[in-house]
Amino acid sequence: MLKNLSFDKPIYVLAPLAGYTDLPFRSVVKKFGADLTVSEMLSSNALAHGSEKTLHMLQKSVNEDPYSVQIAGADVNVVKKAVEILNEKTGIDIIDLNCGCPVPKIVGHGSGSSLLLNLPLMGEIIRTIKDTSNKSLTSVKIRLGFEKKNHLEIAKIVQDSGADFIAVHGRTRAGKFKAEVDYDAIAEIKQSVSIPVIANGDIDSYEKAKWVLEHTGADGVMIGRGAVGAPWIFHQLRSGSQDIDKNIKHAIIMEHYDKMIEFYGPRGVAMFRKHTHTYSKGYRGASMLRNDVNRIDDVQESRNIIDDFFKNSELVT
Repeated sequence: MLKNLSFDKPIYVLAPLAGYTDLPFRSVVKKFGADLTVSEMLSSNALAHGSEKTLHMLQKSVNEDPYSVQIAGADVNVVKKAVEILNEKTGIDIIDLNCGCPVPKIVGHGSGSSLLLNLPLMGEIIRTIKDTSNKSLTSVKIRLGFEKKNHLEIAKIVQDSGADFIAVHGRTRAGKFKAEVDYDAIAEIKQSVSIPVIANGDIDSYEKAKWVLEHTGADGVMIGRGAVGAPWIFHQLRSGSQDIDKNIKHAIIMEHYDKMIEFYGPRGVAMFRKHTHTYSKGYRGASMLRNDVNRIDDVQESRNIIDDFFKNSELVT
């Protein structure tokens, strides 16, 4: 096990989330409490073909230790080539195989949750990653099944194929992101395998995270959409406190803004708008703030407005 990743106590993981869990966001949640960050999902095909955009997405913040890179793929040889490219990159500790993405474009290529329809192939790909990788750990992200649940069979193959730990989204592919999460099924997986199990799905508050850990017996929780607009959930879990000081929220938001500008340059101003929208939900004057930032492109002017708003505005009670 990695020196900076122990399953002796529950770990808190930021889930990969396209368009959100980029380097600036990951660095912020890492600084304020996450144990493990994971790259946005990368196509093994794009990696194998040396896509500059994909290689750029491999960049990590200096504080991301340990760091996991998630790949998707359905061709054993292409996945092997992608792993060989990742082997040349330093600073990566874990390679994670996505067997859960429900998006039609990914499923249509046989990747993501499509692998749940072909468990022998899924097992072969996991073994290929494990055998080829020079990284410390191999992990897998799954759902409970494709159309119907066969979660115990899936989890057993993941374990038997050499994965070091598993993250379980508690829905089938058919359930997309709307069906009720089956935390009982995650608990059943935890009982049936000996490798660590990370629970994922609709964990959107400190209280919910604590409940899921207790109910499933999982070795950690993975939080994605629940961290968008509220990355301080990791600070709450790390500090063991449901309460979050307004000044810490303010510090996290401004850290995020500064990291966006540092990484993306001036275009980070426009890219941060969607984050301003989610951060300001529930605040008095939020609509005026959104109108202001939508028309501003200047780095310092935008920063001043956001800084002033979160320093002085109050939540609507």
